[in-house]
Amino acid sequence: MFDISFMELLVISMVALIVIGPERLPSVARTIGHLYGRCRSFVYSIRTDIHNEMRMEELKKMHDSMQDTVHSIEDSVQQHTEHLKTAIADDAVEEKSSGDQAIPPADNEPSRSHTAHTAQPSINSSENNENNLKSSDRNHHA
Repeated sequence: MFDISFMELLVISMVALIVIGPERLPSVARTIGHLYGRCRSFVYSIRTDIHNEMRMEELKKMHDSMQDTVHSIEDSVQQHTEHLKTAIADDAVEEKSSGDQAIPPADNEPSRSHTAHTAQPSINSSENNENNLKSSDRNHHA
């Protein structure tokens, strides 16, 4: 705190000895020592409090940053989930519409009736796939 050389300390001691006197000098020196110790302790306490406050501010900033990151990740996952749900629903609609197109119109011609008869299992399989998707979707949400 103070940068006092040996010569300055010697001059201060001589002046104190002359002004205060040899009888009271030890008690005054002891009192000055106690006051100096208390002053150092007070300065150290204040320095520690300031340091702790600065650390708390850093931790609060870090906490806020982490919260922002968590919210950003949650939003991203939610958007991807919605996108996947939309894609699955679109695929199911396309599969259903392609299954409807596989059914040819009924005619009396034998070759077309044979084609309609063979197309029937693919319709049933597309309906089974759609039912499987719905049941797995229900199980996933439950």
